[in-house]
Amino acid sequence: MKGKAGALERRSSARWRLLLLCAFSFGLGMLFTNRFWTAPDTSNHIMSQRRRQDQELQLMSEDCNTKRKHGTDKDIMGEVTRTHEAIQLLDKSISTLQMELAAKRSTLELVRKGVPVNSETSQPRKKAFVVVGVNTAFSSRKRRDSVRETWMPQGEKLIQLEEQKGIVIRFTIGHSATSNSILDKSIDAEDAQHHDFLRLDHVEGYHELSAKTKIFFSTAVAIWDADFYVKVDDDVHVNLGMLATTLARHKSKPRTYIGCMKSGPVLADKNLKYHEPESWKFGEDGNKYFRHATGQIYAISKDLATYISINQPILHKYANEDVSLGSWFIGLEVNHIDERNMCCGTPPDCEWKGQAGNVCVASFDWSCSGICKSVERLKDVHARCGEGDSSVWSALI
Repeated sequence: MKGKAGALERRSSARWRLLLLCAFSFGLGMLFTNRFWTAPDTSNHIMSQRRRQDQELQLMSEDCNTKRKHGTDKDIMGEVTRTHEAIQLLDKSISTLQMELAAKRSTLELVRKGVPVNSETSQPRKKAFVVVGVNTAFSSRKRRDSVRETWMPQGEKLIQLEEQKGIVIRFTIGHSATSNSILDKSIDAEDAQHHDFLRLDHVEGYHELSAKTKIFFSTAVAIWDADFYVKVDDDVHVNLGMLATTLARHKSKPRTYIGCMKSGPVLADKNLKYHEPESWKFGEDGNKYFRHATGQIYAISKDLATYISINQPILHKYANEDVSLGSWFIGLEVNHIDERNMCCGTPPDCEWKGQAGNVCVASFDWSCSGICKSVERLKDVHARCGEGDSSVWSALI
């Protein structure tokens, strides 16, 4: 019995030891499991935070670099712009000096040869910003009056405009083929009344417009030292304030030619109004002219006007005056400025543009190469498309 009892006790003891061992093993396993599962989670969380911080720092660094780069780019672009403007201004000064030197040499050469020099042009030149020559004819008295009643100041205001703003306006006309004719006396009387003519040493005639253009620029350059010289027809409406503001934007540029640039067909048919007798020079039939400003209104800078004055005897004249002017600048380093505000249509075109804030420099009808029936219509165009009398006085030049 004792032997059996001892055997039972040993079995019971072994079971308890086994149970204790299992319990210990389970506890030890739980301990290791918690440690090994919790640790990676914590480590991943820390790593995730570090990555996020690194990314934020990188983004901040890139943002700073971008801002610094943009700031640097702006500084560089500003310097480039200022340098470009300075170069243009220097180029213009050099060009003007070269032209004026050539003009002086040309005048001295004429004096040496015994050619009389006009005493009026030998006087010191008057400073001006722009000289506007309104091209007119003997038969255009009513046109001139309509211009005087609308966009061209009169009397004291015309003088003030010249003295205060440097804007000179004159009707340009030559003389008749017969010396001291009734036509010339009529212009003399009109000038005595209004004092707004520039008389040219030129015989008037429709087919002599190219010659008249050369003489106008040569005469104007000799009398006024201006930044710009403008030719406009007497059947075109002009807003002087917008003209001055537009020209002022190009003041620093050398050799500037401003207008509505076009390239019309070369007309070889003699029965057509604007036919070109020298059409063969422009190639085959159907070819177009080189790009040039339309003749109703255009502006050129002082150096180009001086160039015309110096080279007047050898500048070729084509049938159409605007083509002739454009041809004189072919082969030169000239800035062609295509300014579409210088060729607006009459109302409603110029009226709509004015209401939208784009006041026109000049308005006319393409179908008439000027304002159709300008004597009757110019007042209406001025009332609907004019900039206001105060605009020219406040224009920034």
